[in-house]
Amino acid sequence: MAGKYYEAFTPGESIAHEKRRTVSESDNQRFCDLTMNQQPLHLDAEFAAETQFGERLVNGLYTMSLAVGLTIPDTTDGTIVANLSYDAVEHPAPVVHGDTIRAETTVLEKHLTSDEERGVVTMQVDAYKQDDTLVCTFERTALVERAPTED
Repeated sequence: MAGKYYEAFTPGESIAHEKRRTVSESDNQRFCDLTMNQQPLHLDAEFAAETQFGERLVNGLYTMSLAVGLTIPDTTDGTIVANLSYDAVEHPAPVVHGDTIRAETTVLEKHLTSDEERGVVTMQVDAYKQDDTLVCTFERTALVERAPTED
């Protein structure tokens, strides 16, 4: 198991995730198809060419989902009970086909649940493309298992 138990998270800690992914046209098309999002800015090259962007943009929810996925191995893989919320989501710059996305996580805060059996951890996730442009930022709050105790 790669993820961290509640006790291993430290507020202020930053994690630069090593995994990256280059977004393909197929990734964007499939995500739009699966979510029934037929926005022409994501799918229609001729339409997108006439916009201020000049080309198709990757669906912002895909970018956010990818950023979450890139963080999982180093944060909550195998220790998560549930994602509780995603807050303060921003997309300050667009992603296009061929951009390579990486993510960084900063632990903002943590506290035990009222029964002290689990912990709640809030993290800020920042996603960047290959030129270090910030393309997505958000807070992710997760309910996480506590470390097993030795009997």
